[in-house]
Amino acid sequence: MAVILSLGLIIADHRYHRLDQVRSALSVVLYPLLITASEPSKLADLVMERLKSLDDLRGSIAELHRENLLLKARQQQFEALEAENSRLRDLLGSSLDVGERVLIAEIRAVELAPYRQQVMVNRGTRSGVFVGQPVLDANAVMGQVIRATPFSSVVLLITDADHALPVEINRNGLRTIAAGTGLSDQLELLYIPKNADIRVGDLVVTSGLDGRFPAGYPVARVAQVRQDPANPFTTVIAEPTAKLDRSREVLLVWTLGDQAAQAKALAAEPPKTRGDK
Repeated sequence: MAVILSLGLIIADHRYHRLDQVRSALSVVLYPLLITASEPSKLADLVMERLKSLDDLRGSIAELHRENLLLKARQQQFEALEAENSRLRDLLGSSLDVGERVLIAEIRAVELAPYRQQVMVNRGTRSGVFVGQPVLDANAVMGQVIRATPFSSVVLLITDADHALPVEINRNGLRTIAAGTGLSDQLELLYIPKNADIRVGDLVVTSGLDGRFPAGYPVARVAQVRQDPANPFTTVIAEPTAKLDRSREVLLVWTLGDQAAQAKALAAEPPKTRGDK
């Protein structure tokens, strides 16, 4: 009977569309039940999607955090590289002004003993470095090589208490000697008569009379001029123009001419110190 009734309903619905109204009425009645039955599934899908989105968001935040730390580290490196490139550009510009053969070297170590003003650079005799060779930074004279090994050299700075350098006042050509004081920011200009024309701010340059430093390289600027009745000479203090306590790269200078002969001659004699004045 159920089969016969089912077949009869199918035929009536398919051929005569007698059940459309009944189906429509039932759909209206059953719609709330269908909605209610589907809500748990939708809610479960929504919860899963939210949880997945939250996990993805947490993962994205963690990844962005790692990338941020990495970018900050790289930024620090870029800032260091930018500063180094700036210093190298200054050195290259200085080498063009010098007009001599030059070699860029990097400071590897600094002498820490009191009143000793020395640095070690990463260039040696394999690069042609010789004892007595002038050393500059991007601004002025720094010192001279006092010891050279195949891969490194020791530079005696102009502020060392044992260093003395023949100089002249750029404004009037007054010759004197710039002696180191053991302090990185002071030089003393020796043997200046009390009636000499010297002023605060005067530029001090190499005189070239020592046969090592070519004439005209900046050395310092006069900072103090004092008259002491007990001293037959004027006390003059100058501040080095070179950044002795901050430079990272230096210029090793070869003067024009027969460099091989000069290197051989200078290597045979000790570096000039205050005792050689």
